[in-house]
Amino acid sequence: MKALPRFDVEDQVALVTGAARGLGRAIALALAEAGADIALGLRRLDSDGGLAQEIVAMGRRALPLQMDMADLQQIHRAVEDTERHFGKLDILVNNAANAPSNLAEHVTEEDFDRTLAVNLKGTFFASQAAARIMIRQNRGCIINLSSQAGFVALPTESVYCMTKAGISHLTKCLAVEWGKYNIRVNAVVPTFIHTPGTKEMLADPEFHAEVIQNIAALHRIGEPIEVAGAVVFLASPAASLITGHTLLIDGGWTAR
Repeated sequence: MKALPRFDVEDQVALVTGAARGLGRAIALALAEAGADIALGLRRLDSDGGLAQEIVAMGRRALPLQMDMADLQQIHRAVEDTERHFGKLDILVNNAANAPSNLAEHVTEEDFDRTLAVNLKGTFFASQAAARIMIRQNRGCIINLSSQAGFVALPTESVYCMTKAGISHLTKCLAVEWGKYNIRVNAVVPTFIHTPGTKEMLADPEFHAEVIQNIAALHRIGEPIEVAGAVVFLASPAASLITGHTLLIDGGWTAR
């Protein structure tokens, strides 16, 4: 046995949902740098912003895919196209999410349904579609993006918090069911990260100061690469005995 385990995903194929920007983009680039070919799940096929070209420039293959996570037909087609194009599917990263902000008493049915459709239903059925391939392969890795919002109550985010808590528990359930097929299922839980999705909120000085205070140990906003690094680790052979786990990347917010 080597003293140092492998922390790469050389020659593997990864499908990253919500890959166009923010965490999805960072995760796709990190997995490519670690050696994987990348299928890019995009809500709009023309929205990758040059990401596919960046991955190809790194010497890896890239496949942009139309993949609205609220559309089961698009989910199934994207997963099938990934296997057809690359010949296999080793890693699925369920990153896509919907996060409308509203006081609980004002939440609309439309926002409620869309958030559950993307965050929970989409995550489940993308995992199911990927697992059917992984079961045939007798190997695979699924990494779900939960959120600190699934562990602490965030005002105006009740529906989002509910779905992210559900993802953490779903992670355990799928890990237990699919472990016999050598499929590992884990989740990561980011705190507030500098992304296009958080830019407007964090631009509010009062809100920004409150977040910094609540990130109780490090007192700073995270960067996308700090989440992407954890995803690469969980996908790598170095994490081969880790499954059903939710990894907090919260700067110490939940440590209090």
